[in-house]
Amino acid sequence: MKIKTAKNLIVKIFLQHKLSLNHSKICADALINAELVGAPSHGFARIASYCNRLKKKVINPKPKISVKNISSSITSIDANNAIGFVGASLGMSQAIKNAKKTGFGLVAVKNSGHYGLSGYYAEKAANKGLVALCFTNGPPAVAPHGAKKTLFGTNPICFAAPTGSKIPFILDTSITLINRGKIRRAAKIGSAIPLGVALDKYGRPTTNPIKALSGMQIPIAGFKGSGLAWMVDILSGVLTGGNHGGKVKDPFDDFSGPQNIGHLFIVFKPNLFVKNYKKRIKENIKSIKKLPKRTGVNEIYYPGELKVKRFRINSKKEINIPSNILSEINILNLNKG
Repeated sequence: MKIKTAKNLIVKIFLQHKLSLNHSKICADALINAELVGAPSHGFARIASYCNRLKKKVINPKPKISVKNISSSITSIDANNAIGFVGASLGMSQAIKNAKKTGFGLVAVKNSGHYGLSGYYAEKAANKGLVALCFTNGPPAVAPHGAKKTLFGTNPICFAAPTGSKIPFILDTSITLINRGKIRRAAKIGSAIPLGVALDKYGRPTTNPIKALSGMQIPIAGFKGSGLAWMVDILSGVLTGGNHGGKVKDPFDDFSGPQNIGHLFIVFKPNLFVKNYKKRIKENIKSIKKLPKRTGVNEIYYPGELKVKRFRINSKKEINIPSNILSEINILNLNKG
């Protein structure tokens, strides 16, 4: 499907589900970006779940978002159960605005929802010449170290910084070996997941995505990954006023109420401590890229490089949507919410 056609279709579907034109476009931009950077688990595969939550009135299509400036640098946002893309986009925009004004921006968002790829928001700051950190939590998928019941989400951690080139440094990683969206998409299209990334409900390794969804995901680095997940739950849940401690509802299966996900955005100018940041970051990247390479390695990439390369390549092609996901989208379009 052509990119413009895909974007227009997404806008149309969200308009049919009573979002405003502006909010529909915000959603479409984020979803198309996910497809173009090579993360289809956060693209078209997610649309049906958002629409289901809108139909069941656990996402507010017409939110009255409140913005409270605690200081010139710090802002608290109540997204009023808006779709996550809207709450997060406003949060990052406000963090950038604060950082441009004072050098530092800290924004907490509550009563939001799943917002897609963290890197999408962090890149906005990096493209403005700013450093960014993004945190958000999710529904139970990972058992805390020592526990046999899931509680933490895959809780992504994202860091972005300008590099002095057109490609910013963007590290966007969940605390699990793969993100939950990839498992969801694999279940939808009937493909296997890699061995060693998830366990079934009996604690056995599985490549079956459906069994993985009813079981648990394995954190990176064992107890360290569990600790990172806990940290993100505190930063994005406890501190913001959002749900935490396993209370975030699954966006696909739990329609008993809003998710009330929290996001925390930290943005600041890179030259607060040194005036020659651009020179120093270039030196840093150059020193790593010129290291001796392992056999079979042609280039050492920094986080974000390959993502931007994929975006540029995919922007020249049509979006490939699996037939069963396309059928879902067509049904949503025909049903008109």
